[in-house]
Amino acid sequence: MRIVLFGATGMVGQGVLRECLLDEGVTEVLSIGRATTGQTHAKLRELRHDDFLDFSTVAEQLKDYDACFFCLGVSSAGMKEAAYRRITFDMTLAAARVLAERSPNLTFIYVSGAGTDSTERGRSMWARVKGQTENALLALPFKAAYMFRPGFIQPLHGIKSKTRLYRAIYAIFAPLYPFWKLVLPNFVTTTENVGRAMLSVVRNGYANRVVENRDINAIASSAPSLPS
Repeated sequence: MRIVLFGATGMVGQGVLRECLLDEGVTEVLSIGRATTGQTHAKLRELRHDDFLDFSTVAEQLKDYDACFFCLGVSSAGMKEAAYRRITFDMTLAAARVLAERSPNLTFIYVSGAGTDSTERGRSMWARVKGQTENALLALPFKAAYMFRPGFIQPLHGIKSKTRLYRAIYAIFAPLYPFWKLVLPNFVTTTENVGRAMLSVVRNGYANRVVENRDINAIASSAPSLPS
């Protein structure tokens, strides 16, 4: 399986990359970003690209991939809608449209978020924009597309957020994760579960195009174990 990965330097992307590199069925991971991951692996190929609104110059390098895991995103805190939409909608669709042309048999998986507004009409700005993004992706002519909506994601295996505030929050909540998993299993997950669920959905499909947090955990728990 050949995979294109966006956002590999972020917390979620780091977890997804780890699971891809551990999976024996994955033969190549092409990480596309403004910065490199700093990792070296026989399966990993990195493509530095600065303009995420225009992928025409690298389009030929995106041919014949089996899956795209789009983990790139930002928090909407303190952002105006236009700026948030530029990153969340415009950049995502710029990449997705090129992939739909060059790799039409590809499965596209987008990391959205719990509470996303599919109607595009709600009061929450981030939820509306995420909903617009999901709907636009589902309309593209991919082999399949799935919108992952995780809730709280606990980083594992030494993975850390690049944002100092988030690192502090995760450090506080890490000891409490077993408790939250017990009392709120439908609202918490891990970086490992997200990556494992993505790989399973590419291989086996899933009944729903929108994959909620509880689905992510259920899919991951039924997937074969990978070496640590």
